[in-house]
Amino acid sequence: LDIMAPLPKSGLMALGCLLLVALLSQYQTTSKGIQNIGSSTIRSQTGKSCVHPRNVRRILRSRAASTVEASEVQSPPAVFDLNTYLKDKKMSVEKALDASVQSSCAQTDKICEAMRYSLLAGGKRVRPIMCIAACEMVGGTEKDCMGGAVALEMIHTMSLIHDDLPSMDNDDLRRGMPTSHVKYGEDVAILAGDALLSESFAHVAKNTPSSVPAERTVKVLQILGDAVGPVGLAGGQIMDLECEGKQGVTYEDLQWIHRHKTGALLRAAVASGAVLGGASDKEVEKCIEYAEKIGLAFQVADDILDVTATAEELGKTAGKDEATDKTTYVKLLGLEGARQEAKRLADEATDKT
Repeated sequence: LDIMAPLPKSGLMALGCLLLVALLSQYQTTSKGIQNIGSSTIRSQTGKSCVHPRNVRRILRSRAASTVEASEVQSPPAVFDLNTYLKDKKMSVEKALDASVQSSCAQTDKICEAMRYSLLAGGKRVRPIMCIAACEMVGGTEKDCMGGAVALEMIHTMSLIHDDLPSMDNDDLRRGMPTSHVKYGEDVAILAGDALLSESFAHVAKNTPSSVPAERTVKVLQILGDAVGPVGLAGGQIMDLECEGKQGVTYEDLQWIHRHKTGALLRAAVASGAVLGGASDKEVEKCIEYAEKIGLAFQVADDILDVTATAEELGKTAGKDEATDKTTYVKLLGLEGARQEAKRLADEATDKT
């Protein structure tokens, strides 16, 4: 995705692909290096060959040891199709999400209906797919981290429900559908968000396989808790609200908002997946460093789309940032400057991790 060019109608989906491409391609190798290691590769949308996430840990270890001569490799590496990977993982995530919230009695029908309405309303599922990719990258499996992946989407959905409330962004449209409070009322929407948040932690505890060491599960619960607290989603949202219509907001203020409001959950996604897959502390830190930059790039692109795309293309109200005088990257840097900043952040994420 060339963020310096106008984003296409499928810009949000393309950006979702960019996040995963960046995660997978941060360990790009030359064709000779790929042959030396004998790994399978990914063909990204950019046409670059990338290491499959399941093979990255082995590759990193191989670099520390002596390399295998190309002549020793019996067969050429297979090319992995990114679009197929995204489609397959999204299908797995959708199935797990559908099973994650079910009413057990008549008294819970309404709250579960409201939870499911927003949870299953579509979307790119970027965060759970990033969690799975990070887990596979360090040697884990989809099954190891699906509980965490579902929990991430529950938390993300909660944040969207609450973000759309009249007391927050006051939005009537989300993913092309009426927002939760429009359909069910503000009281039910708040409680549905609360229930999704609490259920996310229970889901990790109940659905992480017993084959995954318990200390990894506990670590993921801590990561998720930190992601939604005062130095996470909640803190970022407070700062975002305080900066609406405020004069003198700086670039540093804006970065703080989105490192926490947007970036915290993206960091949690890759960190949770890496932890559940058995990554070392150093490998987890590398994932977090990557997500820090790509999370900011994600928000810059979102700001760009708010002024360049229609409501039909976005699935939510377009031009809302300007209407509420929000501080955005476009407001501070201009449209072209915001495009350049998004590209810089994405490049930095893949170059330095």
